[in-house]
Amino acid sequence: MISPAARDALQGWLDAQKALKGASDNTLEAYGRDVAGFLAFITQHNAEAQGIAALARVGVSDMRAWMAFTRGEDVGARSLARKLSAVKSFYRWLSEREGFDATAVLSARAPKFQRKLPRPLAPDAAQNLIDTLDMQSETPWVAARDQAVVTLLYGCGLRISEALGLTADVLPMGDVLRITGKGGKERIVPVIAPARQAVARYVDLCPHDLSGNSPLFRGVRGGVLSPRAVQKVTQAARAQLGLPASATPHAMRHSFATHLLNAGGDLRAIQELLGHASLSTTQAYTAVDTARLMEIYRNTHPKGR
Repeated sequence: MISPAARDALQGWLDAQKALKGASDNTLEAYGRDVAGFLAFITQHNAEAQGIAALARVGVSDMRAWMAFTRGEDVGARSLARKLSAVKSFYRWLSEREGFDATAVLSARAPKFQRKLPRPLAPDAAQNLIDTLDMQSETPWVAARDQAVVTLLYGCGLRISEALGLTADVLPMGDVLRITGKGGKERIVPVIAPARQAVARYVDLCPHDLSGNSPLFRGVRGGVLSPRAVQKVTQAARAQLGLPASATPHAMRHSFATHLLNAGGDLRAIQELLGHASLSTTQAYTAVDTARLMEIYRNTHPKGR
């Protein structure tokens, strides 16, 4: 049982994450679950309601006990690291607000884990997947819609949430799109001709009114198209082609970045196109290795040739 004071503090932190960092609803929900789980454990562990003063007294032994308990619940190292990150962020905010020393919590070490990278598709496999999406529905406008969405993921490197968040006021689609990504960060992405053509074909066939700021991509009944619907049709297409389970909508965005990099694209330019806040994220996302970076360096640096 979490005390009212702890619950209020948790809600205050979540509100701050949304207001200051633009965290999405899904992210906030995950943060809330992770920190609430920690607070519930600390309450049971210390056998008393955890008000702000009690939370300020959480020590190294408490953190070790929580991490051991969490691992004992069959939680993997990666998930525990995510939970610990949320708890640290909460304590950083709470300690600044309440004026206590949170070193015991902030110094807790996350378990090491090997980062899993999404696997890119080969260029021909990506194109085959897009082509096959056009055959997954007997309703022409639905088939055109699915193909248009995934073409935008691969052709522009959009997140699925960004593609499905587009509104009809982008029509007719031009050479660039202004995308609002994570944290409310805006970026400009070029739109290749096949993507524009795929969207135009969908718009011509769509039976729903596409005007103003209404959603661009619609479900069968006219509501906003759900990510799950795109995932399901992609799953059907990859099964038809015999592609691995890693051939997901997200893998199309990853393939966009990887294919650009392999063609000699600049890493910082790809970072901007993807909307990553830091270059290190782009390096992990595109599975850049030292050999590839050195090859780019030797081929492009004036002193290296």
